[in-house]
Amino acid sequence: MAFAVNRIDHVVLNCRDVDATADWYVRVLGMRREVFGEGRVALVFGNQKINVRPSGAPNWDNRRRRRPGSLDLCFIADRSPDDIGAHLRECGVQLNRWPGPQDRGAGPADVALLCRDPDGNLIEVASYSARD
Repeated sequence: MAFAVNRIDHVVLNCRDVDATADWYVRVLGMRREVFGEGRVALVFGNQKINVRPSGAPNWDNRRRRRPGSLDLCFIADRSPDDIGAHLRECGVQLNRWPGPQDRGAGPADVALLCRDPDGNLIEVASYSARD
């Protein structure tokens, strides 16, 4: 019997330093740090969750590639592109692209700012507000 996936339960982000990575996502993107299980760390925002795991952890199955920084994570923010850009710059985050057309994502966002997290993952922060 066929089935269809209807949502993502969680994403796992492999990183060099769990504390540094979690601190960046809390400070820059306003996520909440949550500790669960036996000291594992998650980043929570809305009803979404990203688990943060150190590269090479015993429960990381991919032994051939033990380095972080291979993800592109795309988020939607509740602020204008100008507000998002100002906040990112205040946090000392270098922007890779100022607002411009976004590649087709899951929703109608058309303005995105790109930056890198501490492990080099590409972080896209988009806004729907440009259409308002």
